[in-house]
Amino acid sequence: MNSEADVRPERERVGEVVALTPAAHLFQSFSDPSRLVILQHLQLGEHRVVDLTQHLGLSQSTVSKHLASLKDAGLVTSRPEGRASVYSLRHSQELLELFAAAERLLALTGDIVTLCPVHGTGVVATAD
Repeated sequence: MNSEADVRPERERVGEVVALTPAAHLFQSFSDPSRLVILQHLQLGEHRVVDLTQHLGLSQSTVSKHLASLKDAGLVTSRPEGRASVYSLRHSQELLELFAAAERLLALTGDIVTLCPVHGTGVVATAD
């Protein structure tokens, strides 16, 4: 039989996992390079699916699925414009700050990439 001392750590672990699940889902939204490219483009302003499709060289259905994932995560929003939908960032300033923090962390780990046009690799390199 398990004593109360044995059960409590398991409950705490489960509680921690449950508490961190939304964060895990948010970070999962950033796990696909195509979604990151979409977020980069949306930092520059609104885009239609057809615009993103042309730039990324991906099918309309693939871009739409990525946008749906980003929308489900609360990162993008859409509005109808004629027969098309126009997508934009929901929290652009916070996303810029997150990308800037990711740039700094990636610079520290030696894996530098450009995530945002404002705080990207060139800005990080000159700040050091």
